Amino acid sequence: MKSLPLSAALPVVTAALLSRRITLLCLAALTVMSGATIAPSLPALQSHFATAAHSELLTRLVLTLPALFIAISAPIAGTLSDRFGRLPLLLASVLLYGLAGLSGLLQDSLAGILAGRALLGIAVGGTMTSVTALVGDYFSGREREIYMSQQGAFISLGGVVFLIGGGLLADLHWRAPFAIYGLALALVPAVLLFLHEPRRDSESDSGTPTGLTPASPELLAALLIAALLNSLAFFLIPTQLPFRLQEIGISQPSLTGLAIAGGNLLGAFSSLLLYRRIRALLGPLGVFAFSFAIMSAGLTLISTATTFNSVMTATAIYGIGMGTMMPHLFATAIQLAPPRIRGRVSGGLAASIFLGQFLSPLVSQPWISRFGLASAFAAMGLLLVMLAGFSATALLWRRIRNTQ
Repeated sequence: MKSLPLSAALPVVTAALLSRRITLLCLAALTVMSGATIAPSLPALQSHFATAAHSELLTRLVLTLPALFIAISAPIAGTLSDRFGRLPLLLASVLLYGLAGLSGLLQDSLAGILAGRALLGIAVGGTMTSVTALVGDYFSGREREIYMSQQGAFISLGGVVFLIGGGLLADLHWRAPFAIYGLALALVPAVLLFLHEPRRDSESDSGTPTGLTPASPELLAALLIAALLNSLAFFLIPTQLPFRLQEIGISQPSLTGLAIAGGNLLGAFSSLLLYRRIRALLGPLGVFAFSFAIMSAGLTLISTATTFNSVMTATAIYGIGMGTMMPHLFATAIQLAPPRIRGRVSGGLAASIFLGQFLSPLVSQPWISRFGLASAFAAMGLLLVMLAGFSATALLWRRIRNTQ
């Protein structure tokens, strides 16, 4: 059999790798779709169910309930991924994602909508865990770092598209944004065609430790706590910003979507253009200090905003910090995890991120009831600046120790 010349074979290989990368990026964007899509319709949804008991809290849980079930299911999904493989879990999760998301089009009770959102959370837990593990399996070293910056940008841009699309659809009807979840079903053929089950019979992985060092459990615990607190602050924006905008006289869902999407757009540029530069300049701890400080400034500005333009400026600043934070969380988790437990570590990170999202309204709502919305944004900004100070202190201590 006559072999093809190298020049003829290369485009095929390049096309296959590109298709795999695009498929992974689209799958990663499903995580932000789970919440961002319906955020602009929250006020209208609350008005529709105004007579239901505890409608104010339950309406916010429509957005955040998936996070609880992600937090519960992700560690289980990680164990299943390590034991039985990434692709079976991924396929089942993507199918469930599409069907559970679309269920919001048919339900006419808060209980029914919340049940569909719970199933959506289980699907996101499986999707996020398996995709993160696959990234660690497929990429290493600089290639992995480049992919993470691309993923951060893709997720942020996905947030822009889903928020604006959700806002425009919410102007038509509060139920309409649920239709966007059907896009997940279009990814099933791509998973079957372009992804393969990686071999994990070797612990060696350039760019990833071959085993956990004695300090690694503590480092991993610190990473998971940072991820949880970061999400606690981040989810103030989709859950409370629509109501903060109403306080200053802005009630159009499309403008709410635009305000949140502006931060996501800046986050995309930050992931692509800033993340690797900041990491090279300041190191891992420096990225945490930089990101927490910038996000703190954004939340503080939201607390003092009196116009739509000032809110847009604040969310843009916040987006810059989030754009460097999110790829860094995933890259650090993968770096800490040897291949044999990569699924479990990915599940732990997903659980921390989404537990913070679920807890966000439960923590913020009592504070808001007593002190107001602006105060809640200011208090969370203070928490983030404290985390920035802690990270900067740890960075300074490490550099002093290394010079001795």
